[in-house]
Amino acid sequence: MPNPVTADIKFSAQNQLGELFAALDSGTGREVQRMLHSLSPQSIAQLLESSPPRIRQVLWKLIDREVEGEVLQELTDEVQSQILATMDTEEMVAVMEGLDADDVADILQQLPDRVMAEVLSAMSESDRQRVESVLAYDEETAGGLMDTDTVSVRPNLTLDAVLRYLRRHAQLPESTDNLFVVNRQDRFIGLLPLTKLLTTDPSVTVREVMLTDADPIPADMPDHEVAQLFAKYDWITAPVVDEHNRLLGRITIDDVVDVIREDADHSLMSLAGLDEEEDTFAPVLRTAPRRAVWLGINLLTALLASWVINLFQDTIDKVVALAVLMPIVASMGGVAGSQTLTVVIRGMALGQIGRSNLSWLLSRELGSGALNALLWSTVMGAIAALWFGDHRIALIIIAAMLINLITAALAGAILPVALRAMRIDPALAGGVALTTVTDVVGFMSFLGLATWFFA
Repeated sequence: MPNPVTADIKFSAQNQLGELFAALDSGTGREVQRMLHSLSPQSIAQLLESSPPRIRQVLWKLIDREVEGEVLQELTDEVQSQILATMDTEEMVAVMEGLDADDVADILQQLPDRVMAEVLSAMSESDRQRVESVLAYDEETAGGLMDTDTVSVRPNLTLDAVLRYLRRHAQLPESTDNLFVVNRQDRFIGLLPLTKLLTTDPSVTVREVMLTDADPIPADMPDHEVAQLFAKYDWITAPVVDEHNRLLGRITIDDVVDVIREDADHSLMSLAGLDEEEDTFAPVLRTAPRRAVWLGINLLTALLASWVINLFQDTIDKVVALAVLMPIVASMGGVAGSQTLTVVIRGMALGQIGRSNLSWLLSRELGSGALNALLWSTVMGAIAALWFGDHRIALIIIAAMLINLITAALAGAILPVALRAMRIDPALAGGVALTTVTDVVGFMSFLGLATWFFA
């Protein structure tokens, strides 16, 4: 059953887009500006991503300067790059003013190195240092995700002193649920939950109520592992430390949600060989070359399967029924293998699969594949016998489906692990590799057995 809230949001977004397009067509730029002013930065970003490039540029020029930075950080990398390409250095610095260091770093990484250096040099000293501390780490690590805006306290302070210290701040960083406790060398030693701070006797020291069993996140931890920790422990924020346990910054749940969304987009788009940052409204000349590469790879694998079929051309000429049944063997193997492949890639993404349990998983998938192979090969054998009235064809397709479905289960389990070991993305290459295996093995076993039977 569809979620009515989600449906209302989608309907509202499409209505807003339609109204904006109508206002632009009528030439009433002031009306468009008024409509944009009434929307949140997130809604404006969605409207920009939902617009063709020409209209996107017009809309950007009508956005209030005060929210440009917030809108920019909500856009996908590709759309961000298009918008940034229209700005000079001063405009970029102005747009990024007031954004968190991690968000600025994400935006800067869309720029050429020369332009990035110009923007950094135009920033204030304090802002530049904060951003450079994030840029020092790979964007797909905890260090690349972190925000340097933190509130830390010493363990020997009383809670009353901490409260007075907090009142001197104009505001706390967003999503603050804990204060970070550090020693004089800024080494992380624990967390002080705000709930403890507000409900405990003010004369008690931080050391007496702080949590010391909270492990910080190493700055070099991959972002997908960070996301797994947040999901496992329901964190809102987490401290990030360097190799000497010095506090560098914090990661917040909104950053982790972005990682989870990007990983999901990556898995979905990779199945078709596309980039997760693919712009829905990118121009033809940019979209076509990206898709051409993957189509070329698929053509090569299809040619390999066709070459196998061609080896048995004489057998197919003798028994026309083979041409009718041949696609069934390959198709069943492809579906069975895809089921296993999907389960294994998901398990790897969730960190559930390792050397200790891989053999058990292989045994499970082989057993499941064998049972399904017995069931559906028998069913198909009976259909073939009734259809063509030839028990030899029935035996051939039973044997071929048994071989291919078991091979598919084995390949679906092994390929992701092998590809990961070779530093190849299983979500990107797994489907093509599996299809090649099931097509070649399916055609080879079916037509090879037929050649032997009908020789």
